[in-house]
Amino acid sequence: MSFANLNILGVVTARGGSKGIPGKNLKLLGGKPLIAYTLESAAESTVFDRVILSTDDAEIAAAARERGCEVPFMRPAELARDETPHLPVMQHAVDWLREHEGYRPDVVMILQPTSPLRRAEDIRSSIQLLTESGADSVLTVSEVPAHVHPMRMLRLTNDGTATLFVSGEPVRRRINRRQDLPSAWLMNGSIYAFRTAVLAAADPSLYGDRTVALPVPHPYGLSIDDPDDWLAAEAALAGRH
Repeated sequence: MSFANLNILGVVTARGGSKGIPGKNLKLLGGKPLIAYTLESAAESTVFDRVILSTDDAEIAAAARERGCEVPFMRPAELARDETPHLPVMQHAVDWLREHEGYRPDVVMILQPTSPLRRAEDIRSSIQLLTESGADSVLTVSEVPAHVHPMRMLRLTNDGTATLFVSGEPVRRRINRRQDLPSAWLMNGSIYAFRTAVLAAADPSLYGDRTVALPVPHPYGLSIDDPDDWLAAEAALAGRH
């Protein structure tokens, strides 16, 4: 598999603040800092001509450099708040590289350290899918279990009346058999890849007008957001080894 005609930039996003799991990006998971798993899978994939870190934290920057990751800049504090979305963070990274180094990637992939089970083969497959589909972006998804399927969810009114969330129909219209539910998919945050042009479009985004999805099996799409997720990742790693 070759992507020699594309300049592909990997951006590892790892700010210093974390409320759910303090210091999680450097916290040891299976004996390694959490961020190490993302850097290793990125290197193993061999699709990137550059992998950089976007962080506001000097310790995270030092740990990334030790593992061969570029840290060309420190992220501004105003882009490292709890509520900061990824779009301005990616715009800052791409703009900085263009203005200071003349580097212009064709494709950018967001690599969040909170997905330590991400596989190199899924990174390669996502770039292949983006290339072959002609889409603006690709993301990884996990299938939603039947018990939390959107067609089984409910909406509650102020008086407590329940209706089906998707259709607004009475609960008696609920699909009871799991086999009758259409497949539903959740964006798992493991991989977001997009053509750089979407960042500078009239309506800038990380997705563009057409997004294609790459399904990944459990547990490779696991995202760590809280202590329970951390325990699940430890268990998955123990089972894998």
